[in-house]
Amino acid sequence: MRRGGRPAARTPQASGGGTGARHGRGRGFVLDSHALLAYFEGEAGGALVRTLIRDAEQRRARLYVSLINWGEVFYIVRREKGELAAHEVIARLDVLPVILRGVDRQLVLAAATLKAAHPIAYADAFAAATANLLNVPVVTGDPEFRRLEPQTKVVWTTKTQTADA
Repeated sequence: MRRGGRPAARTPQASGGGTGARHGRGRGFVLDSHALLAYFEGEAGGALVRTLIRDAEQRRARLYVSLINWGEVFYIVRREKGELAAHEVIARLDVLPVILRGVDRQLVLAAATLKAAHPIAYADAFAAATANLLNVPVVTGDPEFRRLEPQTKVVWTTKTQTADA
């Protein structure tokens, strides 16, 4: 289940200021589909997600997933592993300490604005717009998010491409 060629794992680093803004109880983070798939596949990039899930279970972090990215996880798994596997992954996701963020006009407008300004996937625009509206970083290993820095705070799970690479 690879979205493009995932880069090699490394120690996660935050950009755009610190390791996450305060939001409610504990630090807040938006998980994108790249990070979630790495977690479910047991890839090195999923190690940070595992740590954040433990933190959320202990109320030291708040984790969010856009409903659009929830659907993206489903369709990627379904396309690559079949219907049953997709439902199993969604069932596992649904019991994690993750707040599923719905879609409204404000979020759609914010995501569409990002998509119009940057060559990124539309689902990625929803992860970034959700993070921006909550004022928290997005957790990803997807190099497309480099295009959104520094306006969107990013916590990297893996090595990413440099701007001039």
